[in-house]
Amino acid sequence: MERWDRIGRAAAYGAAAALVPYLLIKVTWVVGSLLRLLPIGRGFSLGEWLVLNTVTIGMAAAGIALGLALVRPWGMRIPGWLVGFLAWVGSGFLVSILPFVLVSAFVSSGTDSSGGSGNSGGDAAMPGWEAALLQCSFVGTGIALAIALPTYLRRRWPHALRRSERTDPRTSAGPLWPVVTSAVTGLVWLYWAAGGPVGIAHRDERPAGWHVLVGVSACWALAASAAILALIRRRPNRLPYPLLLALAWLGSGSMFAWSGWRLPATVYVTLSHPSDVNYPESAVVAVALHVTAVLTGAEIMRLLVRGDRRQVRVPDNAQRSAERADRRL
Repeated sequence: MERWDRIGRAAAYGAAAALVPYLLIKVTWVVGSLLRLLPIGRGFSLGEWLVLNTVTIGMAAAGIALGLALVRPWGMRIPGWLVGFLAWVGSGFLVSILPFVLVSAFVSSGTDSSGGSGNSGGDAAMPGWEAALLQCSFVGTGIALAIALPTYLRRRWPHALRRSERTDPRTSAGPLWPVVTSAVTGLVWLYWAAGGPVGIAHRDERPAGWHVLVGVSACWALAASAAILALIRRRPNRLPYPLLLALAWLGSGSMFAWSGWRLPATVYVTLSHPSDVNYPESAVVAVALHVTAVLTGAEIMRLLVRGDRRQVRVPDNAQRSAERADRRL
């Protein structure tokens, strides 16, 4: 146990260190844009570019603080809901980024070698070495947090990874609507990732990376649906309880984080109609799915946090006797 704790602490420092290059690059972009030394991103005005990168700078700073909070003594004194929320959102972003980086690397190499319409050299705003460094920051942070977070949970909440005992299997620990909405959302995204045309307004605006990211999001939504169904029904399951918790945690975080990020971007593009930016999805369908995903992810997280309070415990004989004595008094 001490060995894994040492590994977790080292991983927490690694998660914080992995985000430093990302933070420095984003700060360079903001300063360079203000001084007219660096170009702004395609489809953005100067103000929009500054706002976007300032937000991501704040996200990177929060990620670094989260990594340090998982290992430093002051991290045990931070309110649990704050650490949990940041870890949930951060892991939600990263679980989609990790397979996206790996799969898109193979897809991009295939399209570049065949003379496809890759983006290599098409956008001078970000050189290749910067893109590689950003991807390394994401991958390194995701892997490190996956190791550091369970050890932190074990230190602060030692009972978090154990199933509660003496629960009535005939009762349900929560509503079933998150199971349905996450499954429906995941199936729609999976249909789009496979090339389905229904709900797509701009069929030519679907690069390979879009298919990969939508497909990964679909898989996590479906995993969250299956995991939360197994958790709230309280039936005997062959899968370990910590694995079900991890799937529900990561899947709900992925839905909440990515749809929470895409929703304002979709609304902005729909209302402003920039000439060089078009999202493939129909705006109405995309907004409906993102709102559903955000609400579903938040509800699944609420069920995970309050699950112990909602459980119906089967009292033993001693508890029944004590309750009868109290009623007599």
